[in-house]
Order: sequence, then C-alpha cells, then structure tokens
Amino acid sequence: MRYAVYFTPGQNDPLTRVAAGWLGRDPFTGGQLPPPAVTTLSPAEIAFHTASARRYGFHATLKAPFHLAERVGEAELDQELARFAAGAEPVLLSRLVPKRIDGFLALVPASPAPDLDRLAGEIVTHFDRFRAPLSEADVRRRSPESLSPEEFRNLMQWGYPYVFESFRFHMTLTGRVPDADLPRVRAAIDEVFATALDQPAVIDGLALFVEPEPGAPFVVKSWYGLGSRLKRKTA
Repeated sequence: MRYAVYFTPGQNDPLTRVAAGWLGRDPFTGGQLPPPAVTTLSPAEIAFHTASARRYGFHATLKAPFHLAERVGEAELDQELARFAAGAEPVLLSRLVPKRIDGFLALVPASPAPDLDRLAGEIVTHFDRFRAPLSEADVRRRSPESLSPEEFRNLMQWGYPYVFESFRFHMTLTGRVPDADLPRVRAAIDEVFATALDQPAVIDGLALFVEPEPGAPFVVKSWYGLGSRLKRKTA
C-alpha cells in the first residue's frame, strides 16, 4: 500500500466534476464515468489518451507516492495531514491553463506562483518522516540515468526527483500525446474545461490518496481544507 499527499479540489468543485468526467474516474468514490461528448475526439480516443492519468485521479503531486516508514501508521499520517492543513493558508492563482509538458497535457498556473512553490516544499520536508526509504526497484523505476544531478539527489534524499527548484505544479490530463494528435486533443480539452477554467483557481485543500495494492487505482482517503480545522471529506 502506498500513500501520497496531493492537491485536488473538493469533491463537489466544478473543476473536480469536469476532470473526473474527462479522465473517466472519480477518485473520491472510485466510480467509473463515461467520456464527455466532444467534437474532435471519439469516446474511445479520449479513453486511450487519458488511460495513464486515470489510475492516479485528478491531482497535483505535492508529496509523491510512498510506502509508510516503520513504526508509523495510516491513522497517524492522516491526523498529521489534518493538523498541517489546518495551519496552512489557501493559495490563490490567477488561472489554470492547459499546457504540454514533456509530451503530456496538464493544467498549470498561468503565472508564477511562489506561495504555491513554498507550500509544496514545506509538504515535501514535513511529511518525509512518514516515508520508507526507496528500494532499488523504486529507484530503477524513476530511470535515474535520465535525471539531472539535482533531480537524482532529490530522488535519493526525498523519494521524488521533482521537488524544490525542480518542482512544477501540474494536474495531468493525458498521457504522452503524439504530435499528430495534439491539435485534436488540445481542442477537446479546451472544449471540456472552458467553463471550469474561466475564473481564478485556489489551492484550498490537501488530500490523502491511497494506492491499495500495486497497480491499483488511487483513491481519496481524506480531504482537508486549508486553514480549516474541520475534515471536509472522508472516503
């Protein structure tokens, strides 16, 4: 079983609902959803392009998936996430916009967000005591030969290459899209997400995602509003 600290909007947020439809799965309930009707892609094409992102659910990685360290349990991790969220402040972004990153399409902030970068860094360090050391197989899965020296150091120290200066907030919408398909996939995303993205975005909660067994879809265990001492959602 692995755990991750992700940002995702609350279960009933319009962006959450639209993204769950696009990806074909709701990580809050585990339910499967039919693809949306769009003018540029068939349902089968949407299902194909979203297959790799579907397993993880709509999210932005803040503390990448990890096995629990010895002598700590799920309840302790969950309680600490609630405590941390209660003491953190929401981060307002100008907007989220679709962008191609390393071949896949994701939602990213439209402008630099230093407060978000700081929050992400705090989460990486604060929750590292809950993380078991990486196994050799874990390291190999990250293709260390393809990482920069800084990313490799991050991987070995923090369990994930893309933290601190290497962090890029993104909410993945597809797998790698071939150049030939990119215009149609991007047009479909614009069509589906237009209304949900036509307003400022706020990073207002943290979710504990769980992978029950290797390769299983990630599901939301709990969701906590930033600055709130109330648990907003327990799956």
